[in-house]
Amino acid sequence: MSTLPPCPKCNSEYTYQDGDQLVCPECAHEWQAGDGTEAADESRVIKDSVGNALQDGDSVTVIKDLKVKGSSLVVKVGTKVKNIRLVDGDHDIDCKIDGIGAMKLKSEFVRKV
Repeated sequence: MSTLPPCPKCNSEYTYQDGDQLVCPECAHEWQAGDGTEAADESRVIKDSVGNALQDGDSVTVIKDLKVKGSSLVVKVGTKVKNIRLVDGDHDIDCKIDGIGAMKLKSEFVRKV
């Protein structure tokens, strides 16, 4: 029986060691043995344009005019966005803007209120 831990992404028991890394053959996830990579991913800190840490439920202000892709609308400087939700990806803020609707924003274009 293998003493290697199961895959942290898909919980597959068929992990194997490749050099100093562990590999899952089912989902192709690679990680260092015992380095706590899963915990580091969950504790990723998203910061606004001036370096303040953002959290779910915060209110932010837009610091630059942002064109809305696929329409003629523009999110103006100073627009206040309430109750943001942090998500993974390039656009790491999910929110609703009055007059525009649901939108994703990059944290580099907002400032915490």
